[in-house]
Amino acid sequence: MINKNLFAVVLTVVGFVLMAQPKTARIYTTAKETGQRLELSGETSFYDAKQPVENAISVFVNPNKKFQTHLGIGGAITDASAEVFAKLTPANQQRLLEAYYDTEKGIAYNIVRTNIHSCDFSSGSYTYVSDDDKSLKTFDISHDLEYRIPLIKKAQAKIGEDFMFYASPWSPPPFMKTNNHMLKGGSLKPEYYQSWALYYTKFIKAYEKLGMPIWGITVQNEPMATQTWESCIYTAEQERDFVKTALGPTMAREGLGDKKIVVWDHNRDLISHRAMTIFEDSEAAKYIWGIGFHWYETWTGGLPLFDNLNNVKEAFPDMNLIFTEGCAERFDPEKYQFWPNAERYGNSIINDFNAGTAAWTDWNILLDERGGPNHVGNFCFAPVHADTRTGDLIFTPSYYYLGHFSRFIRPQAVRLSTAVSRSTLLSTSYENTDGTTATVVMNQTDYDIEYQLYVMDRAVKLTIPAHGIQTVVY
Repeated sequence: MINKNLFAVVLTVVGFVLMAQPKTARIYTTAKETGQRLELSGETSFYDAKQPVENAISVFVNPNKKFQTHLGIGGAITDASAEVFAKLTPANQQRLLEAYYDTEKGIAYNIVRTNIHSCDFSSGSYTYVSDDDKSLKTFDISHDLEYRIPLIKKAQAKIGEDFMFYASPWSPPPFMKTNNHMLKGGSLKPEYYQSWALYYTKFIKAYEKLGMPIWGITVQNEPMATQTWESCIYTAEQERDFVKTALGPTMAREGLGDKKIVVWDHNRDLISHRAMTIFEDSEAAKYIWGIGFHWYETWTGGLPLFDNLNNVKEAFPDMNLIFTEGCAERFDPEKYQFWPNAERYGNSIINDFNAGTAAWTDWNILLDERGGPNHVGNFCFAPVHADTRTGDLIFTPSYYYLGHFSRFIRPQAVRLSTAVSRSTLLSTSYENTDGTTATVVMNQTDYDIEYQLYVMDRAVKLTIPAHGIQTVVY
């Protein structure tokens, strides 16, 4: 005699499996020679697939194997971005906001990073306190009210409930440092640990008082780089001790213990040492959400060190990875449409995500026709530039490559196991909370590639153009 309850359960499970089978796919494409820019380039149907032949090029997605939850993608709103934005016509201001933050008309960014007082992408150096004010009685963020805060609030309004906002300092005030200067390195004097820790909390409270909830902070932008601009050196031990003895306890005492603290915020090259030194100390680690990284270890040549991310994630699986900054350096107005810049984004995002990265943040969202403003001449590219002489907005290929991820991989999506059968392709996949899955495939070769996308025992046949990127949604 059949157990009716068991039979009902079996039917439910079978029905779920059948419903979960992908049926149709929409393909969005950007490619160098086609003129396609995040365009719906086709729709097709899945079919029952068999064993792939030996020389076939394939992408394999296993929706039963799930990894990190996705927090989002975005870019930094610096003083420079905000000052350029203010020079745009109202129509172009609206166009830029829609291009970045609208989920239908744009690429649906949800993350904003900003600087705590000045950085290189400011028109000059400044802090929020008067000289030698150790007690921080003069703390005042009014400087930011002219350009930066209005733009952040406009982005926030567009993003809505998915808004994720975090901040980073480039240097403590001069009187707190060993070189008595905001530029060219120096270190935080131990006697100012507590005062500097309190500075973060005052920044958070001042911004939140104006209606901008802050998700978290990074301890120091690029703590091993003596730059010609605002910078401050922390060895791994110094950063560990600052968090353990000052920043963590102060954040907790000021009622900000729920804010995320991110360490390192520098390149992938030394990330394993920084993680080992800080995360192995339980008194420091208890205050820390994760570790941030940039991509500039490739500045002097060589390949990106993605394996170092895997090393950190394997060694400290409870700690999170976040990409906090990247841009194409050495600005040249003749290279707005330079395709390798875009492919650098695609290569980094796919590999960073597949290594366990939970969020990805580009550098400036907008710069001018010189790659600035920047008070030390450190000009670079942004995904969008404004020619302030003509009023034109210039969208680079990097903008569209970023959009292949940010538009289709939404906050709270979960990464799925994805593999390729040939190194000519790169790929990653995420399942969104609405049940759709987005698989991004990238081709850096000089020729079109035919491939099959397998989702368990179902597949579709696709072609990706040379120097192209596709997002397959199913």
